Amino acid sequence: MNADEKYMRMALAEAGKALAAGEVPIGAVVVSHDRVIARAHNLTETLCDPTAHAEMQAITMAASELGGKYLQECTLYVTVEPCVMCAGAIGWAQVPRVVYGCADPKRGFQLYAPRALHPKAQAEGGILEEECRQLMQDFFRQRRG
Repeated sequence: MNADEKYMRMALAEAGKALAAGEVPIGAVVVSHDRVIARAHNLTETLCDPTAHAEMQAITMAASELGGKYLQECTLYVTVEPCVMCAGAIGWAQVPRVVYGCADPKRGFQLYAPRALHPKAQAEGGILEEECRQLMQDFFRQRRG
């Protein structure tokens, strides 16, 4: 297993925590120099806060851990392509690399704001894509009943 798969599995574990709490199952992990500095999952229902996405929670934790607002030597792993809001925050935090599992064709930043990340940032999708997609599909299928 390569490093991207290893860290995406950790993000999937966070997504599982979100699922168990009745949240949309999205998880995120921030890695700096091969060390996990933040793990988070969606908390929008728990906190009654539409901005409490996994990425936003992870960015806040990572910034606190590093003692600064810029995450210039970090990689953010997230199970689903970030939305425009999260992509903007990722850009402001100057995260140089974003790795996501599955695309979000309805709300993903690539469709609506493909330049929201920092100009030098790289985004790569498709890491454990099928597992990430299946988790989301199962959640919404179950919810629709």
